[in-house]
Amino acid sequence: MVAHHEFAVPLPNGASLQLGRTPIVMGILNLTPDSFSDGGAHDSLAAALAHARLMLAEGADIIDIGGESTRPGAEPVGPQDELDRVMPMLDALCEAAFPLPLSIDTQKPLIADQAAQAGAIIINDVSGLQGEPEMADVAALHKVPLIAMHWDKARDPAKDIIGEMKRFFERSILIADKAGVPKHLLILDPGFGFAKSLAENYEILRRLAELHELGFPLLAGTSRKSMIGKLLDVPADQRLAGTIATSVLAYTSGAQIFRVHDVCPNRDALRVAQAALYGPERQIP
Repeated sequence: MVAHHEFAVPLPNGASLQLGRTPIVMGILNLTPDSFSDGGAHDSLAAALAHARLMLAEGADIIDIGGESTRPGAEPVGPQDELDRVMPMLDALCEAAFPLPLSIDTQKPLIADQAAQAGAIIINDVSGLQGEPEMADVAALHKVPLIAMHWDKARDPAKDIIGEMKRFFERSILIADKAGVPKHLLILDPGFGFAKSLAENYEILRRLAELHELGFPLLAGTSRKSMIGKLLDVPADQRLAGTIATSVLAYTSGAQIFRVHDVCPNRDALRVAQAALYGPERQIP
């Protein structure tokens, strides 16, 4: 077991994300027709709003909104198409005074900027600031937390995966620092499934605690991914049990945020893991 480091990540609305032993569940809201797991399920505004409300009811702490699929082989989405997908949803949630923090999942600084102006208060960049470094400038401008994910398509697979990940993140941290993003606003994501082999994904899960040496909160996003599907030989809609197992293992290695499709079962499993490590939060007769 790894003790959970405590972080207070301020949000621009005056609240803060309290990251530590209490797991934070980030619900995934894909507004895409071609995502690997739920493509097309929420690509109408009514369906997306209903799913956001469902995740709220199931205990999500954050809603992560994305308008471009990052599955292998997915066609790139132009800026206007991505804006057309995410902005009506952001506007509708903000107009309804939706009570959870909204995160924008995008690689494009333009989308992040527009989303932040519309009410998103977290930026989630799967390129780790190394696709378009201006993303860090947007985060600094809006003073929002910034999630930097590891996705290094050019790395040498013969080299140690964790060592390479640390070097990648050191570059991301430097980019964020030069843009004026305070260190307390940066969150790291090891990028399970992104340019990684099956064996590498499980090595990262096994050695996740080594990333705490960098001194930042960790987000784990294993939900329904191929690392589960290939291992168990099951399609995306049958990967819940595997997802729960990886979420709990990541939690016991000190991860604080969990990006998932299935909020309620993951939240329940993480609460049980928390009680096992630290005791129940309240006494139950």
